[in-house]
Amino acid sequence: MAVMTPPPTLDQEEDMMSVPNSEFADLEEEDETKYFDLEDDVINVDQEDDMMLVQDSECTECPPQPMAMKVVPAEEAVSTKEPVEEDPPSSLKYTWKIENFSTLNTKKHYSDVFTIGTYQWHVVIFPKGNNGNHISMFLSVAGIDSLPYGWSRCAEFSLAIVDQINNNSIVIKGTQQFTAQQSDWGYPKFMPLSELNDPGKGYLVDDTCIVEAEVKIMADFLSYDSRKATGYVGLENQGATCYMNSLLQTLYHIPFFRKAVYHMPTTENDLESGSSIPLALQTLFYNLQYSKDSVETKELTKSFGWNTSESFMQHDVQELNRVLCEKLEDKMKGTNVEGTIQHLFEGHHMNYIECINVDYKSTRKESFYDIQLDVKGCQDVYASFDKYVEVERLEGDNKYHADEQHGLQDAKKGVLFTDFPPVLQLQLKRYEYDIMQDTMVKINDRYEFPLQFDLDREDHKYLSPDADKSVRNLYTLHAVLVHSGGGHRGHYYSFIRPTVSEQWFKFNDEWVTKEDINRVLEEQYGGVARYSNAYMLVYIREGDRDDIFCSVEEKDIAEHLRIRLKKEQEEKEHKKKEKAEAHLYTTIKVARDEDLLKQIGRDMYFDLVDHDKVLSFRIKKQMPFNQFKEEVAKEFGVPVQFQRFWLWIKHPDETYRPYRPLTLKEETQPIEKLREFSNKLAANRVWNYQDLKLFLEIELGPELHPITPPCYNIKEDILLFFKLYDAEKEEIRYVGRLIVKGSGKPLEILKKLNDMAGFSPDDEIELYEELEFKPTAVCKHIDKKLTFHASRLENGDIIFFQKSASADSIYCYPDVPCFLKYVRNRQVVHFRSLEKPVEDEFCLELSKVLSYDDVTEGVARYLGLDDRTKIRLTLHDCHSQQPQHQAIRYQGVGNLYQMLTHNGQKSDTLYYEVLDIPLPELESLRTLKVAFRHSTTNETVLHSITLRKQSTVGDLINDLKMKTKVELSHPDAELRLLDVDYHKIWKNYPLSEKIESIAQYVKLRAEEILEEEKNLGPQDRLIHVYHFTKGAYHKEQFFGDPFLFVIHEGETLDVIKLRIQKKLQVPDEEFAKWKFTFPTWCGRPEYLQDSDILSSCFQRYFGYGAPKLYLGLEHSDSSRKRTYAASKGLQIR
Repeated sequence: MAVMTPPPTLDQEEDMMSVPNSEFADLEEEDETKYFDLEDDVINVDQEDDMMLVQDSECTECPPQPMAMKVVPAEEAVSTKEPVEEDPPSSLKYTWKIENFSTLNTKKHYSDVFTIGTYQWHVVIFPKGNNGNHISMFLSVAGIDSLPYGWSRCAEFSLAIVDQINNNSIVIKGTQQFTAQQSDWGYPKFMPLSELNDPGKGYLVDDTCIVEAEVKIMADFLSYDSRKATGYVGLENQGATCYMNSLLQTLYHIPFFRKAVYHMPTTENDLESGSSIPLALQTLFYNLQYSKDSVETKELTKSFGWNTSESFMQHDVQELNRVLCEKLEDKMKGTNVEGTIQHLFEGHHMNYIECINVDYKSTRKESFYDIQLDVKGCQDVYASFDKYVEVERLEGDNKYHADEQHGLQDAKKGVLFTDFPPVLQLQLKRYEYDIMQDTMVKINDRYEFPLQFDLDREDHKYLSPDADKSVRNLYTLHAVLVHSGGGHRGHYYSFIRPTVSEQWFKFNDEWVTKEDINRVLEEQYGGVARYSNAYMLVYIREGDRDDIFCSVEEKDIAEHLRIRLKKEQEEKEHKKKEKAEAHLYTTIKVARDEDLLKQIGRDMYFDLVDHDKVLSFRIKKQMPFNQFKEEVAKEFGVPVQFQRFWLWIKHPDETYRPYRPLTLKEETQPIEKLREFSNKLAANRVWNYQDLKLFLEIELGPELHPITPPCYNIKEDILLFFKLYDAEKEEIRYVGRLIVKGSGKPLEILKKLNDMAGFSPDDEIELYEELEFKPTAVCKHIDKKLTFHASRLENGDIIFFQKSASADSIYCYPDVPCFLKYVRNRQVVHFRSLEKPVEDEFCLELSKVLSYDDVTEGVARYLGLDDRTKIRLTLHDCHSQQPQHQAIRYQGVGNLYQMLTHNGQKSDTLYYEVLDIPLPELESLRTLKVAFRHSTTNETVLHSITLRKQSTVGDLINDLKMKTKVELSHPDAELRLLDVDYHKIWKNYPLSEKIESIAQYVKLRAEEILEEEKNLGPQDRLIHVYHFTKGAYHKEQFFGDPFLFVIHEGETLDVIKLRIQKKLQVPDEEFAKWKFTFPTWCGRPEYLQDSDILSSCFQRYFGYGAPKLYLGLEHSDSSRKRTYAASKGLQIR
């Protein structure tokens, strides 16, 4: 019950409705907010880099906010904003000469105002930096106070600080939507102040700085139609999927590839699984071909097995290209398009090593889907190819081991191509590992690429002698994928020539625009202070051009796909039309007694109704309410004269109640006026309706036909709702409503209530007023002798009643307060077996206040176990959707509510396991998983060993030998325990170490100690040996099984190599390619020569007291897939 001053009716207070739309615009627009990924050097805050475009919020004192645009949908713009006349597209280059720069004392410094179109702009700089060590610069709209409401302009702009000496100006570009609310955009870290103030750089000459701003007003994001302007549509960015969008557009615009995707066999059953990559790609391509609007990619990423967070992780476009090609190649196997990926993208090159002085040559043919070209040190693509096939001489200490007959020989090593593919993908190596910074840095060097590219030049210099010279390898540029940004984050977009015409297009997420060839070539070459540059090039061979640009017609698309997608398009167009007309309509939600009967006691126990589950009417705003009543009559079969509607209101205690009926005068008003009035009324109660919510009162006569509702006097009468509680069945149900006199007493309606409940007329009943449910359930006993006014009851209040409970009641919840408390704490818990953590096994309805013992008692009872202490529970991790790593300690959690709450997130899942021994006893023990590797067969078997926590590693090894009885090479074999993870040995555990000190996550391996490792001499050392290969950016990638190995004092590497070769049984030809390294203090491996004395090398860097001595074996990983296989960073599952 809440005491409130009765609000005026609509006809009493017309001025109550004069509420500015702006007061509610934010709330109405909230769900429709749309975020666009930004262009060029504009970088999302999740992809933050040194060059970052942000809004100037005090330009900006706080950490940069997400660079997204809030776009108001068209229908809301019509209803809440004045029409704004568009500027004609126009542009301007503005030069700002700032003299006496060093004397500027203001935090912000403004340029003069310049005019573009019909609006004024200026540039803002922070000459001393904005709380940092960089000069900050922003483009800003001038005179925002005079802008019309709803003003918005899209501007493509560049900001530059001119190098007055070296002609190396710093230029950064961006495209952004400017509004009255977001009027400044720019770069908080435009240039380091140290660089600005460096006299040799040329940015400050005679204490003068020159700033240039070039601004072009573009078509507005809201009104721009890519399909109409270009014939193509873009792809929506899910958060950080611009890299994927640029690649998908490139692949789509290879018609041969698109046609092959359409011809991949799919069925409607694939749609239900949601994991069919072919179907998702077909859907995406169909929509790109026929949709009028930008296309979503969520169905595709879902088929990849990605969750929402993975869509906000930016990856490398080159990496995605390789992973996607590999996955599609696999999916096409056994179909009529098998081999398409190889046909389009696969080429071959020959790796060779040829001895100079003897007749011996080793060759290896390998396939490729793309070619990685060096950018650093190369002027253009031709220079990169020259470097790619450059011959390396193997001589001196780096001689080549030919075979047993020829031994070490001077040789030349290189690569030549045997054939090139029809579609040539060139990956430009614009990243390298900087040892000093210990990070990846981007190479922004100028790098040119031609429109036509001849790989047959200079008498086929790139081809091997046995290549087919009859194939003409002349290529034409088809696509340029651009990366804009710095070393770690950035934005991707692509320039594509989709047809054989000369017209190029820029595909930048949702936006597609026509571009000239200069933007495609010259501006993407890169260079000093240019952070946007080509990252991947796609060329098409001229001789294959007609085949690649084949026609792709609707008949190429599977019929089931055409039917479904056409239907989806029609539905989309219908929704689009509805959305365009939405400003003309509103929604009315009508609740009736039937809804209360259906929901109370089932979906809800407190309050009256869930408005989202009642019937909704989409009605024109200007329709008179009386006309709406006719629509209600048609829907419910209740004549207009028998309908009475009540306004809902929300009380301060978060409850909804019918407050008062509409007056006859109010029913003549337009619906929108009523809605606005209810909004205003609700705003006074700290609640805002988005829809008009009403309760329809219908009175039924003796034969259940509608009759005229009873008279209602707003000053005297009260509408009350009644719920019945059955203690025996533990049920609540809605039984009806009554209009009572405020001066009357509950005693006067007891017989009527008994009749509504089906009780005898004289049964004793108790009444309770429902007050609140959160944070605890509260209801108040009603004195039946007091008047309704005295009990402070009013319209919409809810009364529980039940048969009076006896003092010796046998029911669990004998009265309403007890039952509501139980319901408030009731929780349905889904239990899963720890062995099958994905599937729900059973559910139990429990109270959140139950203790650990109470919960395990319920689980044991369900499973039919006598001893609840043999049940162990594990919490659910809401982030990983998996069991937590450690189980709950016995009685370690206060109650069920705490068990289901993890890091502020609530769950309804617990995992259980049935133990062999009681949990308290088990917690005095420790279980470790140990992998035992046989010394001769190298087979590995995983064992679980359970010991008391005070046991030692020696006890664990004895258990392995005596109880577990692992297979040993001989009965007296000695074992050791190692920590082995990520293909390296991290620790050799001493026998005396307590097992409770071993971390739970450690991966343990037990193995036999070889005879040669026993009885080591005083100068002998046991070293750790691991396998690795050089990965991207020359980083070590570990693989294989590491092992321990004995080295003796004074032993040279060539002797050690022979022993390692014998141990690993590696053929001579393969072993000759292996290299041996050891780590130095700086972490870089140092390569060893055969004459090096290994013990001396280790002593020189570490001393014999070093706990870990590593020897690295560098060689290829024969177990790995081909070179374009996925890295761990990005996976398509």
